[in-house]
Amino acid sequence: MNQVLVLGAGQLARMMALAGAPLNIDVIAYDVVSTNVVHPLTQQCQSLSLIEAIAAVDVITAEFELIPTDILSLCAASGKFKPHPEAIKAGGDRRIEKTLLDLAKVANAPHHIINTRTDLDAAITTLGLPMVLKTALGGYDGKGQWRLKTRDQIESVWAEMAHCIAVTNNQAIVAEKFIGFDREVSLIGVRNANGDVKTYALSENVHTDGVLSLSTAIVGDTILQQQAQQMFTAVAEQLNYIGVLALEFFEVNGALLVNEIAPRVHNSGHWTQQGAQTCQFENHLRAVCDLPLGGTALIRPSAMINILGQDSVPRAVLALESCHVHWYGKEKRAGRKMGHINVCATTPEQLQYQLMLLGQILSQQYFPTLPR
Repeated sequence: MNQVLVLGAGQLARMMALAGAPLNIDVIAYDVVSTNVVHPLTQQCQSLSLIEAIAAVDVITAEFELIPTDILSLCAASGKFKPHPEAIKAGGDRRIEKTLLDLAKVANAPHHIINTRTDLDAAITTLGLPMVLKTALGGYDGKGQWRLKTRDQIESVWAEMAHCIAVTNNQAIVAEKFIGFDREVSLIGVRNANGDVKTYALSENVHTDGVLSLSTAIVGDTILQQQAQQMFTAVAEQLNYIGVLALEFFEVNGALLVNEIAPRVHNSGHWTQQGAQTCQFENHLRAVCDLPLGGTALIRPSAMINILGQDSVPRAVLALESCHVHWYGKEKRAGRKMGHINVCATTPEQLQYQLMLLGQILSQQYFPTLPR
């Protein structure tokens, strides 16, 4: 039996544990907030300290990027951490991420690093307006971001950014040229220690208030898929990556620009649980445990809908044969990711029809991106 310690005890660790059980992979999780080692499903504390858990397991991995430096260093020193800690740092610091993308020669939005007001003025001169401003550290689901559209906003936006820089250690702002994209897509892929790479179908992603609402596997766009695969391989090889990695893109006139990377299993890949030969969670465990990678082919058109701020759905959802509900066992809170629904069909047209049926059942307030 392989035993894996996941840094982070949220839904991604939970789904790794579920995917690992059939392979006889035992997953435990470290909650960086409570500092307890817990069971990913029950959240019950285990009779282990972090140091004891590190010694006991075969492999250490992570479900998120914002891992405290001391914990990441402790785990890295064991020689068991996968992917390489530098990949986690790249996912958690946009300055490192931008450097990585440039070294990998992967197209991304023109950018400028801001530490002072002078830097902001230089960014405006270099990139022009409008621009998007993001905190280098922290920020997720649309948080830690500003849109600077006109010069009369400069003073107020700078005041907020200056405060953010002042109150957070080693903080900075990354300014990006505003990209008028056609749609947002992402690619989930996996790489093992031998350098073997497999990728899933591209996903088209729709966000609401900065949070992913709907992710749909793209069927048949081989040119875009090949472009994304080349960019994925370049980044994964630059990092000497082991495990599942996600690249988020802007599509502009048939060309892709990398928006962000996520060195972990990813929300936009949840549809792989029902729609791919091997789900992203199992393939991540296969890669970090040095097992053969599973197939990533799309076996049927699939989509994923996030359940935000709700701890139940109508029974009629379960009555739809094409729907599979995955709950995370969380306490209800407004806007919180509580679970997701995977929807499958035999053709893309039937998938859209199933999503429309789902839209007739679910509230538009909480599921605004479903067709109706």
